[in-house]
Parts: sequence; structure tokens; C-alpha cells
Amino acid sequence: MGTSKQTNNPVAAYKSMLRELINQRPSGTRLRIAKALGTHKSFVSQITNPSLRVPLPGQHIDTLFKICHFSPTEQRDFMVLYKKAHPDQDVSFKDMEREDQDVIRIVIPPFEDPRKRKEVEEMILEFSARLFALAKNSK
Repeated sequence: MGTSKQTNNPVAAYKSMLRELINQRPSGTRLRIAKALGTHKSFVSQITNPSLRVPLPGQHIDTLFKICHFSPTEQRDFMVLYKKAHPDQDVSFKDMEREDQDVIRIVIPPFEDPRKRKEVEEMILEFSARLFALAKNSK
């Protein structure tokens, strides 16, 4: 995960991964994260900068995963690093740990441009989240 300094520093390791994942998202993601967390963009920069000691508060992880549409693999890999850095913090995620969820698979055709593929995936996830919210509120 980069330099040996980051390897020896578990906080820097998860922050490096977080920064890399966020940088793969569309522009404006940092602002959306800041708004969802009720903070400023500078806080998002602090929690994604491996050189700074500002940790990512555990209560924000679930929101971060949802805003950024991290895949289950990305979530698991991130949580391995996060738990190494903060072993005493009990962080659990409803969406990651529920086994009773229904799953719908969507076959995505091959894309020459990986950024286009990621954009399509994010659009599908955003649409489904909006659809579920609408269905939940229309009771």
C-alpha cells in the first residue's frame, strides 16, 4: 500500500486506501461526503491524507461507503485496514453484515473505458438507492 512508512502506520494505510478509492470516484464526491457528514471539504481532505493524524471517526464509515458506493470487496479491504488501526473500536455495518438481504444481480456489458463502467455502476446504485427511499416513504 505504498511506502514502508505507511505500512508501519495502520492509520496511514487505511487513509491511503480511502484517498485512492475516493479519487476513483467522479468529481464532486468529496463535497457530497462533506455534506453527508455535516462538515467541510477540508475535513474530508484531513481524513484522507495519510500524512495527517486525523482519524476517520467510526460513525462516519457507513455513510462514506454509501456515498462513494464502495463495492463489498472495497468495504471489506478497507475494514481490515481500519480495524488494524483501531482494534478497540467496535464498528459494525448493517448493510455489510445482514445475511437476510435479497440480492439482484445486474449483468454489465464490457466497457473499453473503466471510468465509464464505474460511472454506470454508480448510476445504477444511486438509482436503486433513490428507488428504495421512494418505496420506503410511500407507505
